[in-house]
Amino acid sequence: MGSLSCHLLLALALLATRHAVARKCNLQGFWRNELGSNMTLSALDATGTFMGTYHTAVAATNKQILVSPLQGAQQHPGTKRQPTFGFTVQWQFSDSIAVFVGQCFVDRRGKETLETTWLLREEVPSRRDAWKATRMGTSVFTRIK
Repeated sequence: MGSLSCHLLLALALLATRHAVARKCNLQGFWRNELGSNMTLSALDATGTFMGTYHTAVAATNKQILVSPLQGAQQHPGTKRQPTFGFTVQWQFSDSIAVFVGQCFVDRRGKETLETTWLLREEVPSRRDAWKATRMGTSVFTRIK
């Protein structure tokens, strides 16, 4: 009887792992990156577009940081398990805009992460200053709810 119980537990563990791996990544929800910035994404519409808000934890400004709107799209909504996506954040407290591109991954335990690369463009007074107007970086977001 002990051997049968062990086999049943092993089978259940394998099925649970297989189920978690097969799970599709869902962008909708609440996310936080490694710097403490929070993002809320709405459900995708039929064409794969979404809206949301972004509250950054870091900024190069003396102004009060405000929650800022974002708009984006997911490639091939509903057909990919680990989809690619992109979104634009229109900062409400500075003369800059950011674009993020990334992919949603689901690990074997079902944990979702958003691996992103971003560009931030700030307004500069002239073309001569354009060389310093764009920053680039990466962020990893994890689901918080």
